[in-house]
Amino acid sequence: MALPMKKTVMKKAMKAPMKAKAMKSMKAMKKKAVSKIARGKLAKMVVFKGRKEKTSTGLQKAHLMKNKRGKVVTKKQHAIGAALFKKTGQRWLEACMTARKELGVKGFCAIGGKSAQGKALYAKAKSLYAA
Repeated sequence: MALPMKKTVMKKAMKAPMKAKAMKSMKAMKKKAVSKIARGKLAKMVVFKGRKEKTSTGLQKAHLMKNKRGKVVTKKQHAIGAALFKKTGQRWLEACMTARKELGVKGFCAIGGKSAQGKALYAKAKSLYAA
């Protein structure tokens, strides 16, 4: 009877240091650090929706907006584009519309195309734009 008891005591004695050794070598698993910076093609959209804090270039949600096509763009660039359009694009558009009315053009006509009507339309629009 003494012999089996001795074996169990020996087994327990051997297991204890092995268990401590195994626990010592195994470190506690750390939680994976998730980045707050959005990267890639859709970074601005991810930040705009609130999934990440900022883009790799430092843009935050306060700097972003949706344009009329639904694309997420920076407010600053949108303002620059709108100002540029008012400065040049809007004037050319109005000149073309006025030229069409004055020449009585109905339907599609390529401005500055191969036809005589298109060439006349371009010349008229150009003169109105310059004035």
